[in-house]
Amino acid sequence: MTAPGVTGAEATAPRSSALADLGILIEEQGAVLKATMPAVANLAVPGTTAMRICALCALADTQLGLLAVRELGPRVPVTLALDVHLFQPVPVSPPPARAEGSAGAAGTAGPAGTAGPAGTAGPVSKVHAIGRVVKAGRAVLVTAIEFADDTGRPLGVGTALFMAAPDPMLLMPPGMRPLDLFATTSGELAQPYAQRLGCRRVGVGVASLPFTDDVVNASGTLNGGILPLAVEEAVLSAAPGSYLTSLSLQYLRPVRRGPAVARAEVRGDVGTVEVRDAGTDALAVVATARTSPAHTLPLTSADAAGGASSWAPEERPRG
Repeated sequence: MTAPGVTGAEATAPRSSALADLGILIEEQGAVLKATMPAVANLAVPGTTAMRICALCALADTQLGLLAVRELGPRVPVTLALDVHLFQPVPVSPPPARAEGSAGAAGTAGPAGTAGPAGTAGPVSKVHAIGRVVKAGRAVLVTAIEFADDTGRPLGVGTALFMAAPDPMLLMPPGMRPLDLFATTSGELAQPYAQRLGCRRVGVGVASLPFTDDVVNASGTLNGGILPLAVEEAVLSAAPGSYLTSLSLQYLRPVRRGPAVARAEVRGDVGTVEVRDAGTDALAVVATARTSPAHTLPLTSADAAGGASSWAPEERPRG
């Protein structure tokens, strides 16, 4: 589901364990696809209770990619562009409560749907998404997605553009129904997202995502729904103390060797990013992100107590 040679649902056949760990469920309801994704603490921006925007990009790329398979099949679809824009931070569910008698902290978020600190929205147990086709042109398929919380409150929107792979002989396997891969969950995100995928900040504005079996799709290239993680990490390292409210990606070519190295430059609240395949030095993705100060977000319970978060152990940006 990324650049030529990388597809929507074809990228999940067999379904990668990295995507499986996100717990995405998708079902077809008429012309639209409806999906849910657990808003677990391990998807939070380090040091905050806000969900990473790259997780929503992974959901959008997967869900809208399945629409592209339906519309463009049996030709294999490839992703040309993907963007996600948030109306507000998406507060994740808190980690499991510590054993009775352990030290707590004031200002922790309550159960899903309740008010959070300083009048912020309460944590979300699941992100709900509706994906639809906007226009099926002769060459390009335009799709859109809307995100909401458990109560139906809008959280954000996104779009994705697809085309059929240039090679007319590249076809989906006969009898394959990729949507069935998301009828049940088969994994759980047991550690922070970046740690789970081995994505590291290797310098100011630079992040590296390794090329492993967990992130490789059926085309043998790095899954495009995972690449936004490297983009987000690069921007966060260049803009300490921030989180992303908007992310737009243009896919130029697939990452075939890896690692995928993202380099970000931030001016004001706008970051520009290039992602290259370090194995070939090919430019794979160009992206634009908008940041917002993280001090406007609720802290994790450990942060409120003045310590490091016990459920977001990734290296935190220094302000």
